[in-house]
Amino acid sequence: MARIDFYALGGLGEDGKNMYCLEIDGDLFILDAGLKYPTDELHGVDAILPDYEHLKNKGKSIQGLFLSHGHEDHIGAVPKFLKEFDVPVYGTYFTLALLKDAMEEEDIKKRTFHEIDKDTVLTFANVKVSFYRTTHSIPGSVGMAFETPDGIVVYSPDYTFDQNVDRAYATSFERLAHIARRKVLALMTESLGAEQSGYSHTGRELDHELNRAFFAAKGERVIVSTFSTDIFRIQKVVDIALKHDRKIAIIGRKAQRMVDIAVNLGVLKIPKEKLLKLRFIDDKNKNELPDAVVLVTGDRHEPFYMLQRMVRKLDRLIHLDENDHVIMMTPPVPGTEKIAARTLDILYRNDIRILRIPKEILPAAHAKSEDIKLLNNILRPKYFVPVVGEHRHFYAMKQIAKNLGFAKEEVRTLENGEVLRFVNGDCKGVTHTVKSGDVLVDGILEGDVGDVVLKDREILSQDGLMVVIGHIDTRQKKMVKPAEVVSRGFVYMKENEPLIQKVKEIYEDVARTALNKNRVDFRSFKEKLREDVSRYLYKTTDRRPIVIPVIIDVDKE
Repeated sequence: MARIDFYALGGLGEDGKNMYCLEIDGDLFILDAGLKYPTDELHGVDAILPDYEHLKNKGKSIQGLFLSHGHEDHIGAVPKFLKEFDVPVYGTYFTLALLKDAMEEEDIKKRTFHEIDKDTVLTFANVKVSFYRTTHSIPGSVGMAFETPDGIVVYSPDYTFDQNVDRAYATSFERLAHIARRKVLALMTESLGAEQSGYSHTGRELDHELNRAFFAAKGERVIVSTFSTDIFRIQKVVDIALKHDRKIAIIGRKAQRMVDIAVNLGVLKIPKEKLLKLRFIDDKNKNELPDAVVLVTGDRHEPFYMLQRMVRKLDRLIHLDENDHVIMMTPPVPGTEKIAARTLDILYRNDIRILRIPKEILPAAHAKSEDIKLLNNILRPKYFVPVVGEHRHFYAMKQIAKNLGFAKEEVRTLENGEVLRFVNGDCKGVTHTVKSGDVLVDGILEGDVGDVVLKDREILSQDGLMVVIGHIDTRQKKMVKPAEVVSRGFVYMKENEPLIQKVKEIYEDVARTALNKNRVDFRSFKEKLREDVSRYLYKTTDRRPIVIPVIIDVDKE
């Protein structure tokens, strides 16, 4: 008999930031630790991580961090997590290779990594952990089975049942069948594709579109935009390019690292003689290469930015013109809709021929409704717990569960932080909550960016800033020269000279008061100047730019 608690620190009611915790009789197993990319209103934020403060009091009860696959929404938070937690990490060879590459720039002491595969069985005090290979857009993806005295808990994120894939991507049905022979207590399965009916397709339509595009571009250069994490799609482009006797060039800093890892491990197959290394464009070299396919890859917005640079002749490797054929295999993801539309507009404005591959014919990366039903029918769990998705996906999952015959109380949808408890094989519902939330990260900074910084960035984006620079001599108690005023994103100074002059007068009034005191308090001086200038600007313009006072004491220079 066992007590099992399941909860999420991220990944429920959102797309990304997946981090789940399975606590079995006091032993804690952490499943993935991913990031989420920000939307436009989070100015300057590079990534959103789960708040794992709750885990700091768990100490030695943490048995390890178990990684399902190498996409950043599942491993993106691991480097920062491992800075604070010295726990064993379990993942497939390819997933660990990507993780170690991502950790090279982090100052992390040695950590313990354990390679697993579909045949691995790990034994802990009261739990056995096994794995099964899943079909996804990146190799080395696995689902996990935690065998407890009351049955097996299965964690199955990001999968499809595509039957027409290379062996490296094939689902290990024999392992699923082995798990299914035992009692499955609960299935925690992904939800992102639940709204789509049918089975995940094989991408045959994509093959047809790519072949047609390559045939039409005979004797001319082809540029293909892809996301660097979609190794399966990159391989498909490479295979078809080789059939058309073309050479392959891959550009994109992060993409090149991921591709190098994939090629070195044999999971991305490109003949060395067909792989091009481009030289920088100069007077003698234009990289026109009519027999080449250039893969433009990266995360989220990067392929779009690179295409824009190419068409504006700013890129160092490729300059696009009307003779090129561009194939766009990068449908917008949340937060990139604007840049995707702008990129298309720029390309069309420069008469670039574009083939836009619709999302519907790209090889699916997430289980559709019939895939979810198939997994349920193989495992036949007692309880059904949707994970990895937004609330609209969870609603679709509840309809699927209803069609499969689950009773209402056998389907449990949760919020981040809600603890779902199982005791002696029965679900007791949500018993309590733990702390969860978002940690906002600016790439060059450690820790949470914070609400105050975000508010300042929002003001900067809307109302701009004004810098007031004053030079004083504290020994002689006088202003050395009139204030200098600099405006950015607020007003055009030449057209607003009366306003700028008034700001200078406010500075002089505040400076006289400060200099008349026995000792100049620079902190009070700046605060008073900031308050008075801000009050005047709001009264005059109905806007609140950030005001930055800079007071320089020439006596101490």
